[in-house]
Amino acid sequence: MTNDMTTGRPLPLILKFAVPLTLGNILQQLYNVADSVVAGQFIGVDALAAIGSAGPLMFMVTGWLNGLTSGFAILLSQSFGAGEKRELRRYAAMSVVLSVVVTLAVTAILLAANRTILIWMNVPEELLGETCRYTEVIYAGLLTTCAYNALGSALRALGDGRTPLYFLLLASVLNVVLDIFFIVSFDMGVEGCAWATVIAQGFSAVCCLVYIGKRYEILRLSREDFRYSGKRVRELLALGVPMGLQFSITGIGTVILQGAVNTFGAVCMAGYSAANKLQNIIWVIYFSLTTAVGTYVGQNMGAKRMDRIRQGVRTAQWMILAWSVVAIALVYLAGRYMLWLFVDPSETAVIDAAQVFFRVSGWAYPFLGSLCLYRNTIQGMGNGWVPMLGGVAELLARCLVVWIVADWGSFAAVCLADPIAWMACLIPLVPYYLWSIRKQIKKQEKEYEQTLHGNE
Repeated sequence: MTNDMTTGRPLPLILKFAVPLTLGNILQQLYNVADSVVAGQFIGVDALAAIGSAGPLMFMVTGWLNGLTSGFAILLSQSFGAGEKRELRRYAAMSVVLSVVVTLAVTAILLAANRTILIWMNVPEELLGETCRYTEVIYAGLLTTCAYNALGSALRALGDGRTPLYFLLLASVLNVVLDIFFIVSFDMGVEGCAWATVIAQGFSAVCCLVYIGKRYEILRLSREDFRYSGKRVRELLALGVPMGLQFSITGIGTVILQGAVNTFGAVCMAGYSAANKLQNIIWVIYFSLTTAVGTYVGQNMGAKRMDRIRQGVRTAQWMILAWSVVAIALVYLAGRYMLWLFVDPSETAVIDAAQVFFRVSGWAYPFLGSLCLYRNTIQGMGNGWVPMLGGVAELLARCLVVWIVADWGSFAAVCLADPIAWMACLIPLVPYYLWSIRKQIKKQEKEYEQTLHGNE
């Protein structure tokens, strides 16, 4: 079922799209959360630290693929908003080819360089083997991750945010069952967690593919659709590459930050990992809401409704501020108790380390939500390079903080890198959005005046 977002009040349209997307993204986060919970409860703190140290790498890699496919989906969204069904299918076909080629190349590179990257990240020797085995399996299954992201993005570009959620719900249940089965019954350790994730994601991708084939004639691709088009490939890459780089650049910053955390040992690594898993769920609300805004902006950009774009962004900003108040209260007042999901309450040192992370970064959640909003809005308007500049600012800020506090020996000081990076990212985004929206409105007013004069 498609969802036309070019008419009607922005708030219910965005919420209708964002709620299932939020649930779906939370479920996707639960893949890695489930790995951490099962590893922490059934294997031990070292296993939790091993999976946690791999988290920034997973974010960097899957972020690249997710950004790439989300960039491709913007052109699908704009084609749908403009009513150009044939163009939509051609873009969809070219995005399939590009996604497969890029994913296979990334997989080969990461498998070859895996151990070297983990050594660069200061992963302790006693955790290196487990972390290496976990990441190797995840890398080998990247094609399933990309397939689900691409198919889910295509459905969401048409306004269908519910169907990917349903399949992801089934896959999440399968992931938890397989986690316990592989670890408890077969004693596969952290490799069992990785295999459970890959199999579950493959299942959700197959479900999406079958559903699209049966229900969406507009996305049924023919051989003619796959005919090479240099123009369309360039347009797809012009959006997909900067969006993928944006996520990857942010991911590189988190990898560098993880390397600094790793120098404090397994206890801080485990605490940082557990706190990050909870914070990622908070971030998912921002990400899902603003992804909905990106689709809303893309469709209205195709329909040339700049007034609706500005109205939708304002509405979303108030929603972000409201969720920020709730999120800050959660981590400050209930963070310690939520951490019991990952570690036994007796692991007080791990919980204390996670609490330090929450206290240092929690106050800055409004900045995190705002950067997601303006990043997705600008991407929905068809510009992928300015958001990438925001990612560069984020990376430089994280590196600067880590470099400055490297000799302080303070875990809390290292955790300060996130809030500073979020604020730095907004520096290029907000001014560009304000300039761009004014420019587009003036352009449309001029075109309207020319049309009136031409009819006289």
